[in-house]
This record gives sequence, structure tokens and C-alpha cells, in this order.
Amino acid sequence: MFEREQQAIEAQIRAYCAENDIPLPEVKWLPIPFSGEWGISTSFFAAAAAEARTGKNKGVPVPVRAQEIAEAVKTVLSGAPGIARAEAVKGYLNLYFSTAETARRVVETVLTQGTRFGAGAPKSERVMVEYAQPNTHHSFHIGHYRNTILGESLARILEFAGFETIRASYPGDIGLGVITVLWAYDKFYKGQEPSDVHERGQWLLKIYVEATNLLTPKDDETPEEKAQREQYEAERREMYRKWDAGDPYVRQLWLETREWSLIELRDILEMMDVAIDVWFFESEVDEPSKKIVEELIARGIAEDERSTGGPVIVKIDEKLGLTKEKYRVAVILRSDSTTLYLTKDLALAQVKFEQYGVDRSIYVVDNRQSLHFQQAFKILELWGFKQAEKCFHLGYGFVSLPEGAMSARRGRVVLFKDVYDEAIQRVLATIAEKNPTMPESERLGVAKMVGMGALAYSMLSVDNNKDMVFVMDEALSFDGRTGPYIQNAYVRANSILRKANTTLQAASPSFEYPLTTHEIELIEQISRFPNVVQQAADEYRPLVVAAYAYDLATAFHSFYHAVPVLQAESETMRMARLALVAAARQVLSNSLRLLAIRAPEIM
Repeated sequence: MFEREQQAIEAQIRAYCAENDIPLPEVKWLPIPFSGEWGISTSFFAAAAAEARTGKNKGVPVPVRAQEIAEAVKTVLSGAPGIARAEAVKGYLNLYFSTAETARRVVETVLTQGTRFGAGAPKSERVMVEYAQPNTHHSFHIGHYRNTILGESLARILEFAGFETIRASYPGDIGLGVITVLWAYDKFYKGQEPSDVHERGQWLLKIYVEATNLLTPKDDETPEEKAQREQYEAERREMYRKWDAGDPYVRQLWLETREWSLIELRDILEMMDVAIDVWFFESEVDEPSKKIVEELIARGIAEDERSTGGPVIVKIDEKLGLTKEKYRVAVILRSDSTTLYLTKDLALAQVKFEQYGVDRSIYVVDNRQSLHFQQAFKILELWGFKQAEKCFHLGYGFVSLPEGAMSARRGRVVLFKDVYDEAIQRVLATIAEKNPTMPESERLGVAKMVGMGALAYSMLSVDNNKDMVFVMDEALSFDGRTGPYIQNAYVRANSILRKANTTLQAASPSFEYPLTTHEIELIEQISRFPNVVQQAADEYRPLVVAAYAYDLATAFHSFYHAVPVLQAESETMRMARLALVAAARQVLSNSLRLLAIRAPEIM
């Protein structure tokens, strides 16, 4: 907030050192840990050490000389604008800003920049975030939701930090699981599909479970049952062969049933306020990936062992010149010349880099695929793509319920739509109990915002690398580290401003009065937001913003309970505190938006 003053002070320091023949390598400023006032600090140890190397220090120890320089500079800077006090301590110069001026600048900057407060300067790189990609012919469950909310939040953070961001989805639309559903639907259920979008997706999942059960060997199966199962397996393999050969009937059946899954997916993404820019499909990169394998063989990157019954492989460690095993040997084509996930990921990366001009590619995929992506990125590097060093796998852990882990094969999954519907009903019940005067016309809209906010925050507030247990009661709580707790801070701020009915833009707020510790803590939290955004973007970690949003909400709730605003002692104090409330509301809104959570006006 004091960039101009900091630059002027730095110029004075340089001028003083030049006049006194003191070598000054660089002035590095660090924020002083906040303890009730704001400040910055710089060290003169490097200058004292450089002076010692020239012999100009006349034998004075470096720490002593650093303190002498700091003391002298402190005297020179006496009375610098914006600086409340300065101190020289053990070779460091500490500068503390005026509390009232800092408060004014922070609040005024937020109110001036509004929805853009915290946004980074435009970056020169284009980023693609790949997420929201469940396999087709299944239904969207709570694990898919964790993937999608992580990807969407990261995309929003990167975009806000200044990157041109492309949202991409890569659904798995072919494979044995898809063919299993296709075979069972065609044989047993064709024409029986429900009309409702979500029921149809869930129905496909039930078909998958039943078909898997039919095709799985049983310990006690009779000869007749075994023969039947083997017949079913032969039919499934034949359908896969027909799909691979482009059989018109099978392909049309596949496209029709695939669209049912995609309709459900698009509807859920709309509920989540997620807009995918680019859709890739696994089936589309199958053939191109085989050509890539031939290129890698021709360039000596891959080794073809198919003539001896083996696959096509890349000895990654050997090609990188590593003596210890790290990336291992990667198979990129089976012995029968069929592709693997790795093969198709190479083809997809080529499309990203060459057709979409992507500089950074982020893959939001569960933790089990860690080695897979390490191998993919290194093969891309060997292939010659510079972007490979900026590819990143954002892994995440499993979502389970208190009663245990999920399993699609066994039909033990928690569908997102069921969780979402239950969340809405619970919030509606809470509204009826705690805010019965809320107009009926507004209740459902508020319930959707609060319910979805609870679900989103429950996922984003947990380290993405850790497995998590989803507990509905905890997610929907209005107390503690939850989405509704943060949304409620926004609502409280909104309520104060609505009651005040005052225009805040008429004049800059004046904080020329003794600020309470609650005011100072709230201002400190607000001022942190731009750095939080940058940190989250640098680390690809939505958790950083989620944790910050909770800290900001906690600071506001404390302020709300302890500091009178509408009944402040003076009009100056009242206007300053109203401006602070407005700034807090804005930053809460900005934070929630990065978490893909909407801020309701009332609750």
C-alpha cells in the first residue's frame, strides 16, 4: 500500500550510501510480522560485508558495522512521509507505517478496485486446467464432485491471478467399462430408459453394476451358470470388436447412450456454475496416439518389442541419463498394438500445446495416477516439448462416507445429485426454523447457494492430497470451518450496510482515532488477500484461499460482536467503520467467488 513511499525511501538510502562510499548490493524489503502495526524491514549486513571485503571498515566487525549503517540511515529518514516511526535493531532498519494511514489506504483500495481487488497483473502464459471428466455411461458421484470443484476453483484462482485460462474436460468415453454398459443395455434394457436426465444417468450406473455381477466368476457357480457367463463375456468382447471396427449400429448406440451421460454432466456443471471451454474425448485421440508411438520409435525415444511378442516401451530413466530408478520403464503400446491411457495422454498433450498454444497444463486427477503423469511429462520432455516442465498433476485423495469407501462395481457410491438435494432440503428446514420471515420466493435460491457453498467448502478446506470423509452435518454447520460460516459473515456485513443506508463514496474514510484490536486485525486480514491469491496460483492450491476465507470470516465475526458500527461514538468513526465493513464484504465476496461459492444477500 506504500509503494511510492517505499521507492522514495529506497532512493534516499541509495543516495546516503553513495555519498558515504558504502557499497549497497541490493535493498531487499521484508514485511515485519504483524503485531498490531504494519511495517517493513531491510538488512545492512550485505553492505557491511561488501565494505569489509574492500578493507574500508577498518577492522570493525560486520554485525557492528551493519548496525552503524542502520542507525545512520534511520537518522537520514527521520520524518519520511507515511512512516510513523523507525528503529535500527541488530543491523536491521525497521520502518513502521502510520496505522491510520494504512487503514485508510487498505479500505480505500478495496472499495475503489471492488471485484478486482486482489487480482494479479496480466501474465504472458496461457494455462489449461483439465478437470470435470468422469467416465461416460456412469453417474456423477461425490468423488467426481471433488475433482470438479478443485479444478474449477484452481481455474478461477489462476484467471484472477492474471493468467489466460482455458477450462478443459477429457471424459473417458470408451473402454471395457463403457462397452459393459453398452452390451447390457442392448441385450436387456433397450427402450426402457427413464426420461429424467439424472435418473437416466443413475440408471446407466445400475446397469453397469448388474452387468459386472453377471460377468464376474462366482465360487459356487454351476456349469450352466459358467457357460452362460462365458457366453455373455464373448458377446461383450464381440461388441468391443465391432465398436473398434466402426460398426454403424454399435457406434450409433454408443453415441446415443454417451449423450445421456453428457447431458447429466452438463446439467450438474451448470448447477455448479462451471463453464467448460474445450471438450476432449478419449475416443478421439486413440488413432492419433498410435502415430505418435511410431514417431517416438523413429526418433529412438521408444523401443518396439512387438516382433518378439512384447510391447512398445520407453526406458525413461535410461534416456534421461539417470543411474537410479525413478521413472521406470513406460509401456506406450501393448503387444497387440492397442493403446493405453499414457498413449492417449501424449496425444492430448500435443493437441494442447500445438492447437491451443498452452504454456502450462494442469491435470486434476486422483493421486493413484502420480507415476503415470510423471512418466507422461518426462516422455513429453524427451519428445521435445518445452511445456513439459510446466505440466503439473494436481492429485487428490478419495472421498468416503462414515460408513465406508465407495465402489462403482458394487454399486456402493454416493451420487452427487442425492447429496445436493439433501443439502438443499436441510438448508430449507434451517431457514424455516431460524429465519421464518424470509419471503418464500427467496428461500429456494438462498438454500441452493448455502447448500452448494457447504459442499464446495467441505471439499476445498481439506488438503487435496489427503483422503477425506464427507459428513453432511459438519459441512452444513453454521459454526466452525464451513462454507455457511463464511457466507454468514458476508450476510452480516451486508445487513449492517443495508441498515446504514449510507453512500460511502462521498469521501475517503478517516481512521484518525484509536483503532480497536478487532479493527486492526480485520484490516490486516483484508490487506493479505492479494498475496494469498498469488500464493494459491503459484502453488496450485485452492486450500490457501479456503483457509484465508475462514480467517477473514473469523476476524469479521469477532469485529461484528465487539465493535459498534451504526452506534459508533462519532460520525467520523461511524463512516470509517462502515467503510471497513464494506471492504470486508467485498473481500469475502471475492474470496468466495474464487472457491466457486456464491455469497447470498440474506440467510
